[in-house]
Amino acid sequence: QVQLVESGGGLVQAGGSLRLSCAASGRTFGGYVMGWFRRAPGKERDFVAAINWTGGRTSYADSVKGRFTISRDYAKRTVYLQMNSLKPEDTAVYYCAAGYQNPGNYWGQGTQVTVSS
Repeated sequence: QVQLVESGGGLVQAGGSLRLSCAASGRTFGGYVMGWFRRAPGKERDFVAAINWTGGRTSYADSVKGRFTISRDYAKRTVYLQMNSLKPEDTAVYYCAAGYQNPGNYWGQGTQVTVSS
């Protein structure tokens, strides 16, 4: 069974940075896509970024392009989301996800990110 454990959330001022981590376990991830999603208060869960575990190909939501970077560390079986130039509208619970060819089969418990103005 795949397990995803997020960490690294917290409170930061606008313009600041945070790095989220997602430790993955339970299987090999060849062919998998790892992703980050977020749910702001009162809103739907939205896609943020994704990365192919094997090839490292990335994709981003328009709202975070140029500010967020997704990466993965093979040896540590960990996916990261580096978030720079944070804005109050980035405030949300951030979820790590994984799935074969598309993230969404497995989810972490979420980590809160709060950006103050």
